[in-house]
Amino acid sequence: MTDELDRAAATCLFPSFDGIIAPDWVRRWLERGLGGVVLFAQNIESPDQVSSLTRSLRAERRELLVATDEEGGDVTRLEARTGSSYPGNWALGVVDDLPLTEEVAASIGAELAAVGINFDFAPVADVNSNPDNPVIGIRSFGSEPALVSRHVAAFVAGLQRRGVAACAKHFPGHGDTSQDSHLELPLVGGDLDQGLAPFRAAIAAGVRSVMTAHVRVLPLDDEPATLSPRILQELLREELGFGGVAITDALEMRAISASLGVEEAAVRALGAGADALCLGAQVDEQLVESVHRVILGAVTSGRLALARLLEAAARVSELAAWAARPSPEPPRPELGTEVARRALEAHGNVRISGPPLVIELRPPSSIAAGEPRHSLADVVAASERIVLREGEPIPPTDGRPVVIVVRDAHRHEWQREAVERLVATVPRAVVVEVGLPRWHPQGARWIATQGSGRANLEAAAAALTEARGV
Repeated sequence: MTDELDRAAATCLFPSFDGIIAPDWVRRWLERGLGGVVLFAQNIESPDQVSSLTRSLRAERRELLVATDEEGGDVTRLEARTGSSYPGNWALGVVDDLPLTEEVAASIGAELAAVGINFDFAPVADVNSNPDNPVIGIRSFGSEPALVSRHVAAFVAGLQRRGVAACAKHFPGHGDTSQDSHLELPLVGGDLDQGLAPFRAAIAAGVRSVMTAHVRVLPLDDEPATLSPRILQELLREELGFGGVAITDALEMRAISASLGVEEAAVRALGAGADALCLGAQVDEQLVESVHRVILGAVTSGRLALARLLEAAARVSELAAWAARPSPEPPRPELGTEVARRALEAHGNVRISGPPLVIELRPPSSIAAGEPRHSLADVVAASERIVLREGEPIPPTDGRPVVIVVRDAHRHEWQREAVERLVATVPRAVVVEVGLPRWHPQGARWIATQGSGRANLEAAAAALTEARGV
């Protein structure tokens, strides 16, 4: 029983690691039964390198879940350096073409399968019903439950056609909040049934995994969802009938770790009904050892039922067996170009006369997306690119064409004020909103890209340099 217990606890762990080559400690843990690993941008350099990495991992254990966050749009790991070839969910919702959403997801799945990644933490199933949401926003398909539900189902179908397990997140809904669970414990408001609708659709579509949210939903429980038997067992399992893998959002996130620590959170999440424990982006062997040891101690003391741990490990193993048979097909990145073009809104004559000065008004980035490494200036042949943060002075424009890039300007007063000043000074300036297009300066020329993936930015560049506008 000791060996079985040791291996079951390891199967429930999903750590990350530093670097583009798996360290020796990861290989040792694979021998002990580690259920999966999570790749972040820090692990990804090129497709060939990722393929080599995943092959080396599976040389230790064939049926291994290799996971990442490949949502398209703002959240990409495979293309973190250049920006995603695919617009994100919001653009797909704007276009509202379900077969196209399914094909985009299938293409993303094909790219993941080609490099050995078989578990995608996508799609986001949150309804972005609160426009002040700092972490979901354009990662959602939209603000209407019915729209989000049908696109979540289509995305799940497309991704899993390629043998890549989909993961609907963040259960039971992170859309109606104005706080970021990476930094604090949010309180979710709004209509619970509307927030649950996309998860019902995902389950009906056969989604293999659901990710828990580090949020409180007071009509259900005072505990965070990740730690709540009422939410994970009674609601997710019994009421909604989900039988797949429930995986936690990263346990290092401050919504959980600030009060409990990762080890205690791991035990309580398993006890509540989670099967797989995503440890986070900053993980080393010491943390894995510590979490594993505390889980074993909880079972030995009776605080965590052995049957619950074995059930969790069995679900993870079942998913790994399913995902060991990918269905590789050539990806179709041109679909991203089509979606971006169809989603883009251009108001007024947005054509510019020459290489522009691109002024980016950049708010703090969300931890989920990370600091962007790509820019509209990269694809529009800018004469100069200037990044301004809150409180920094606006530079002289020297008579050049000016393109002003904003993100979620409706949430940032300083961006709106800066845009108004620039537009007053440079009447022919063009404003490009790469976040939620809920605000624009009156009388100005502006573009809404519906996201900041490379495909979105290339569509905006085409609009700026071609004679088009509405």
